Amino acid sequence: MELKLSSGKKVKIKNLTLDERDELLDSVKYEFDKDGKPLGFVMENATATKWLRLAIDGDNSDKTLLKFTPAEKIEVYRKMQEAIFLGEEKASASK
Repeated sequence: MELKLSSGKKVKIKNLTLDERDELLDSVKYEFDKDGKPLGFVMENATATKWLRLAIDGDNSDKTLLKFTPAEKIEVYRKMQEAIFLGEEKASASK
């Protein structure tokens, strides 16, 4: 899969195994207010770096990851989440 970012940069994502997908999804932590409404992610930057490091097809060294702006890292992370969740919905719907 290749993701095109709003900056024009393209990122090639490897085909993740089920175990890798589960590891990534389990690393996401959400923060909620007292009424249970989501406020956002906890440690979003560290989580985005983890997702990039595990999912980029090719060089995922610090040198490569540092070429992404913080906004690009978060954009890749969010697009990957969408792709994983949509992929799971398609798989479930095909049963």
